[in-house]
Amino acid sequence: MTTDTITTPAGNTAPAPGTPLLQAGGVTMRFGGLTAVNNVDLTVNTGEIIGLIGPNGAGKTTFFNCLTGLYVPTEGTVRYQGNILPAKPFKVTQAGIARTFQNIRLFANMTVLENVIVGSHCRTKQGILSALLRGPGFRRTERESRDKAMELLRFVGLDGKAEHLARNLPYGEQRKLEIARALASEPGLLLLDEPTAGMNPQETRVTEELIFAIRDQGIAILVIEHDMRFIFNLCDRTAVLVQGQKLIEGDSATVQSDERVIAAYLGTPFEGAPGEEEAQEVQAAEAHAAEAAGAADTAEEPADAQPTAAQEPADAQPTEAPTESEEDAK
Repeated sequence: MTTDTITTPAGNTAPAPGTPLLQAGGVTMRFGGLTAVNNVDLTVNTGEIIGLIGPNGAGKTTFFNCLTGLYVPTEGTVRYQGNILPAKPFKVTQAGIARTFQNIRLFANMTVLENVIVGSHCRTKQGILSALLRGPGFRRTERESRDKAMELLRFVGLDGKAEHLARNLPYGEQRKLEIARALASEPGLLLLDEPTAGMNPQETRVTEELIFAIRDQGIAILVIEHDMRFIFNLCDRTAVLVQGQKLIEGDSATVQSDERVIAAYLGTPFEGAPGEEEAQEVQAAEAHAAEAAGAADTAEEPADAQPTAAQEPADAQPTEAPTESEEDAK
């Protein structure tokens, strides 16, 4: 892993370590009658790596989309460095938040270098007229963007493939390229949506080292991931979403030992779980069906002919004579 430095947000005074950087308060996102994210609070401080985990469909990516302006939250606020973020992705990027996506979104027919240069567009000062006239200012900006892009490619280890088409890169290197493009916008906070999805253990380890190196450059990181070993090795704190609600937040030991987290991943209902009323309705319906079946059996034979499930010992033998097949089995 390279140890080169990278450029952090231009013109911004770096807050002291531990200062709140991102503050999401009461974020709720509804789609018609479906509540995908329900009253989620989350704070990311400078110098931190925060994990966001949960079962499939827990609302993690929807929450990311609320933070980055792709969705306008139905309720709640999202603040970055104390300012409410505008509900437009390009303005969120200009404010200092960059992200990657669960499904890689590169410009496949552009070179690796060109992909990263595109990421720096929000930090350039040249307008349409300057681009048309291609004056000295434009050429200087273009040269600076190219130099900065090469610096980022060295940082992620892709400088040797700068002129390759993005579509020709192996999967793991495409993930690196997407991170480099996000870093080109000079963010103070980087959001990574499943950065190791589909990677082998060696690629996952390289990605872990890269994320640590990014944090060492003064960039805070919020990451969604399903690889629990990766997330607990990486993060200072981890928040767990279940059915759109934040279940718990804490260090790796606290989260791993929480019975509600274990139950959520195993699919076992727990007291106070989101959706408990629906689960109780299902259980009541099943109990009613069982009672109806029991009533039908009772109508066919006397009630004392068969013990109930609660009364019958686990090792009780059938009262009727064994069948021929059972005799053969013996």
